[in-house]
Amino acid sequence: MINKIEKLFKITATLVIGSVLLWSCEPDADQLGSQFFQNGAIGTETSYPIIAYNVDNNDSIRTDAARLQSATLGAFNEPQFGLQKSAYVSQVRLSAYSPDFGTNPVLDSAVLVLKPVFTKDSVTTVTVDDYIYPVGAVAAKKVVSTYPIAKYGKTKINTKTALTIKVHEVTDFLSSNTVQVRSDREVATGLLLGSSIFKGDISSVLVTKDTDNTTLFERDAAIRIPLDSVFFQNKIITKGATPDLADAASFIRYMRGIKVSVDENDGYIFNFDPNTVVINLFYKKDKVENGVTTREQVTYPLDLGAQNTHFNQIDYERAGTPSDNLVQDTLVGAPKVYAQGMGGPGIGLRIPGETIAAVRDMYNNDKIGIISAKLRIYTDVASWNNTFKKPDFFVVKQKGLDSFLTDLNALSYTGVYSLVKAYDVTKNPAYYDIGITQTFKNIIELQTPQHGHFILNVGTYTTDANGNLLGRSYPLLGEQNFNTRTYTPFRAVFVGTEAGNEKSAKLLLTYGKKTN
Repeated sequence: MINKIEKLFKITATLVIGSVLLWSCEPDADQLGSQFFQNGAIGTETSYPIIAYNVDNNDSIRTDAARLQSATLGAFNEPQFGLQKSAYVSQVRLSAYSPDFGTNPVLDSAVLVLKPVFTKDSVTTVTVDDYIYPVGAVAAKKVVSTYPIAKYGKTKINTKTALTIKVHEVTDFLSSNTVQVRSDREVATGLLLGSSIFKGDISSVLVTKDTDNTTLFERDAAIRIPLDSVFFQNKIITKGATPDLADAASFIRYMRGIKVSVDENDGYIFNFDPNTVVINLFYKKDKVENGVTTREQVTYPLDLGAQNTHFNQIDYERAGTPSDNLVQDTLVGAPKVYAQGMGGPGIGLRIPGETIAAVRDMYNNDKIGIISAKLRIYTDVASWNNTFKKPDFFVVKQKGLDSFLTDLNALSYTGVYSLVKAYDVTKNPAYYDIGITQTFKNIIELQTPQHGHFILNVGTYTTDANGNLLGRSYPLLGEQNFNTRTYTPFRAVFVGTEAGNEKSAKLLLTYGKKTN
């Protein structure tokens, strides 16, 4: 135990937290720390029960383009949280306005392309060495590489989970891409534009010429959904010179958008990049050379990327499940608490006022110095004993504040601090430590108006290309708003406040005290 506490002190000293490093022969209470393990100092680790309660997020979260760095699609249904089902809605824009599709343009096909997250090192490769490339009958080699996409939920329903992905025309006007949209927004739809059975794998194709190994054809790994060619022939290809295709403002009212959804109410949820979604129109037009008319193949992309209004529509069905109608009791707490990403419930952790008063009394009268403070929660084995991926991180804030915790703001780049440490996430139970040392020291030592009341939600904070927390760059927008909650589907049930249960939520406090 002493070795563990000494290690904690060394970390604290390295970080120069608060006043721990101040040296003095006759230290005041706020100058303790470096002396703890000299001249007969005593180190103590103790735990205090805390109040854990459910936080109702109303199954609603912002999912507009400003928050949707990754989009979700699919459905997952399990006994504790019920059904969570995610669809994707987006405007469509032309890649160029007043387009000239040429003479006698006729659409061969239209294909929606989604690029999901996939596991690159789990590849199955099929090589055809004697392949004949059809354009020009060229001797070539064809390599097809197949990857499983990253999934959350049930991947083996009837040996392999299949999802029926459908694409509908949206009939509501979706407005400007600066409008904030929440996940419970419903949109009206019209025609079914396409449908495809997806079995969880995507493939890339590479065709190279035998003689010099040059690339004849290359296609990235993606989900490709064939769409109604008659619809797009009449809606787009024959309308090139009309006012409807003359500018963006006209077009997004003429073709208002598409909705991508799944038929099933159980299976899995997966993530894809919303800014690479495209509808490719493959058509032929007349080409005249030296008086000879041939048919030329052309690809025209319709853009569904960043400049478009797009969002996830997320639906829930909790009736009859333990997570339905959760009571948000901040005074007594709950024996079980529920945490679910994508707008589901969060967890409140409150350090009771009497605990804060007791620790402050030890600080003032017994001259203790706080070395470490962390909140610990355990998953509930009785309710959540499964192999579904558990959350690996939480966003954590003091109730009522949109700024980062003091610890995260001060220490995120030191390399020795982690806001959340997850343990045994592939086992049952898993447990999580939330580091609040500096925040708690301020509450006790400075007697700041801050309180020991924290809110946890499934997700992590987002960073820029250099690893810097994005919220720091835009503090006026609220540091806590820069996170992955919108598109992180993980969830778990945790032990809350339950008398007699050693896994009940707690505060773990390590402090030092001199004996002379």
